[in-house]
Amino acid sequence: MKIALIIAFIGHIICGITDCMLAYTSEGRFDMSRDTKDPERMKKLFERMPLRQIELSMLIGVFALFMAGFGFVGLALWAAQFSQAAGTVMYISGLFFIVPIAAHHVLCCAVEWFYVKLGRTDEALKNVLLFFKRTAATAAAYAGLLVFCVTLFILTVSGRTYLPRWCCVFNTLAFFIILAPTKLPAKGNIANALMFLCLAFAV
Repeated sequence: MKIALIIAFIGHIICGITDCMLAYTSEGRFDMSRDTKDPERMKKLFERMPLRQIELSMLIGVFALFMAGFGFVGLALWAAQFSQAAGTVMYISGLFFIVPIAAHHVLCCAVEWFYVKLGRTDEALKNVLLFFKRTAATAAAYAGLLVFCVTLFILTVSGRTYLPRWCCVFNTLAFFIILAPTKLPAKGNIANALMFLCLAFAV
């Protein structure tokens, strides 16, 4: 169990790094919601972006999320000792997060790869954004993460496990609330990594 959680911790750290490989170029930080509205800004940001960097982010990121899967499945099986219903919900929601989020990561990488490969033209930007919007349903994976974390929180705070009730704060939601106001990159991955690290010592 502890090994599975440590593997998940490492996986999310690696995944956070691959997210930074997409978000940071030699010309600055890429902000999807802001920069895609400015074609000239996009051309400048990705002027020296190597395709190999995007490809590595894609491949390593998928492997990292596979590693993270050990933690979600491990926690679901652990929770089932105390509540079969909670364990089942966490197992299904954990898989609902990991599988689509891996696809989402690949699609985000594909958007950048094709934009650079097609010459960073206005037409290229228009087409990759259309592609991104039509495949955005994979972001529904975050609903799975939300259900997983809420279930874990309720199970812990209700005293159904052998953990002290205060261990309910060892949760992605709690860590994300703390991290959200900061300018740290890959906040979701950091929050997940902290949850798995803390629980690895707690369980």
